[in-house]
Amino acid sequence: MPLNIESGLSPELETLVYAVIGAAIEVHKHLGPGFLENVYEVALCYELELRGIKYERQKAIKVAYKDIVIEG
Repeated sequence: MPLNIESGLSPELETLVYAVIGAAIEVHKHLGPGFLENVYEVALCYELELRGIKYERQKAIKVAYKDIVIEG
């Protein structure tokens, strides 16, 4: 249940944000701290699927750093 705080988001987006945060909290409650990022990513994707939330896994991007481009 979203808090009664003025966020400036549409009601639909606020509901989605609330659901995603709830999914992340659920993963943390079950796994706790200490695992590598990949473990949490897989668990969060599973939790999002259970809640019917569409998502995309990490996307490759290019980032300029000084005189090089980092791809990842």
